[in-house]
Amino acid sequence: MARGSAFSIEEREHTMDDKIILKRLLKYASPYKFRFLAVLSLMIITVAAGLLEPFIIGQSIDILSADTFDSHLLTTYLVIYGSSIIITAIVTYFQVLMLQRIGQTILYNIREEVFNHIEMQDIEYHNKKPTGTLVTRVTNDTNTLNEMFTSVIVNVIRNVLMLIGIIAAMAILNYRQVGNVNLTLTVMVIMPFVLVASFIFRKYSRKAYREVRKNLAKVNAFLSEHLSGMKIIQIFNQEKRKYQEFHDRNNDLRKSYMKQIFIFGIYRPTVYLFYIGTLIIIYYFGGLQAINGVITVGFLVAFVQYISRFFDPIQQLAEQFNVLQAAFAASERIFGILDEQPKVVDSDDAIALDHIKGDIEFRNVWFAYIEEEWILKDVSFKVKAKDSVAFVGATGAGKTTILSLIVRNYDIQKGQILIDGIDIKKIKISSLRSFIGQMLQEVFLFSGTIASNIKLRENSITDQEMVEASKYVNADRFIDRLDDKYQEEVRERGNNFSSGQRQLLSFSRTLVHKPSVMILDEATANIDTETEQLIQDSLTKMMTIGTMLIVAHRLSTIQHVDQIIVLHKGEIIERGSHQDLLKQKGMYYDLYKLQYQDIQTQ
Repeated sequence: MARGSAFSIEEREHTMDDKIILKRLLKYASPYKFRFLAVLSLMIITVAAGLLEPFIIGQSIDILSADTFDSHLLTTYLVIYGSSIIITAIVTYFQVLMLQRIGQTILYNIREEVFNHIEMQDIEYHNKKPTGTLVTRVTNDTNTLNEMFTSVIVNVIRNVLMLIGIIAAMAILNYRQVGNVNLTLTVMVIMPFVLVASFIFRKYSRKAYREVRKNLAKVNAFLSEHLSGMKIIQIFNQEKRKYQEFHDRNNDLRKSYMKQIFIFGIYRPTVYLFYIGTLIIIYYFGGLQAINGVITVGFLVAFVQYISRFFDPIQQLAEQFNVLQAAFAASERIFGILDEQPKVVDSDDAIALDHIKGDIEFRNVWFAYIEEEWILKDVSFKVKAKDSVAFVGATGAGKTTILSLIVRNYDIQKGQILIDGIDIKKIKISSLRSFIGQMLQEVFLFSGTIASNIKLRENSITDQEMVEASKYVNADRFIDRLDDKYQEEVRERGNNFSSGQRQLLSFSRTLVHKPSVMILDEATANIDTETEQLIQDSLTKMMTIGTMLIVAHRLSTIQHVDQIIVLHKGEIIERGSHQDLLKQKGMYYDLYKLQYQDIQTQ
């Protein structure tokens, strides 16, 4: 799929309601609800201590300014104040520790679920989704949820409790002021303005965060693709153009971040302005009442302390809401991945096989990647167990498609594909693929060692089996020359080995897993003559092991197969042995003659 198409998929992702997102996120937290309750219990202690401190400060000031100094009572207040600070510090330590452990466990579970879901997706899905986008989901987006689980959810509750407690404390302090300006009611008049500002901020902040996550995914997808293809970029001198493309995406990301910062930059000073306005009102009316002897100085100080602590949770709620918006935007995209179900799945009555012989049959198979644009048209053929069959034809004839359909990378629209007489849709996908070994033109090797790439970390495979498989396919010819033999390091994508060496390793990897059916898709393309002879010898040996299906443009490599099927525009036009097809002087004859002439002129 074209690059633009891949990005357009990202842009079409659906948005979700906040309530639905929060409900789904809380499901991940539900197994740890008792731990959260323990954290909340500790939080109530810190909230109570926080509510007590302004009162103690106010009372201490009144004692110091009283005509008669009560040192005993002052000492008592100071001890209580000091004790509350120490208790708060200890409780906060355990609270943070517990939250971090819970949060990291939840993130661990989410990352595993997302990765597992991506693994279960079909090939079409991975062809459409940019790799960088999926990496962003598993890493960046899940990390964005970290602070929400470790801080925001619990602290939102803490701040709400603190606000309720402060309002109650101010009301209790102020309840005797009948006939005077009630300072608590004065504070509450400001609240509607704060709520309106918060509502507006919520609306625009969410949009900004969505834009940030979308642009971040674009940057990651671009980097993932173009770093992998850096060799091609440099060969064709495309550095400047690719730099400009990255610059454009990076600039979009910067703009979205700046927009997000701008929105938060307006909201926070707005709340601070309300806070300062409230303080001015309280100092004015409270000061007048203190001068007139209606309230004490200690009362006014305590009240101002409560006002400060009243707006602190509001400021924190704004910051936490900021984090919450980021988490919700990331969650939308994570759930977008989890909600996208694979198209190729096991049927309810699918069975697991303990073995297969390798009989393969296509019955009137029709298949299209895009609806009604048929790649295969009424294709039928049979392959007997342990026979070798080659598919030839021009590019786009449907050869590789046939091999992909056998392992259910895609599902056909019409007809049937059978293995040992069983429709492959009735066989569990994992069971089906466990008996089929695939050797492709582009061999993918993982970072690790030669041994880990051959065994694929399957503990049931012994070293002896690995060595025997390597010898059988001639891979030992180059492995034994390496310093560390089978423990030789394999760098990213196996770029420290030649194409032929990687192909021999893929043969060894396939053989050691003991498949009943082997698929080779252009396995001899783009390799040197010496390595081709080794591979040809390996193929001859492997043909005796099980059913073998081969796609090859080099007709010299398939002359000894049991059957050759010639495809043209999705239809079978010829079939037979190498000699039979040459006698027919049809399309196969023309292809062979053309290749023979090419060899003669080299």
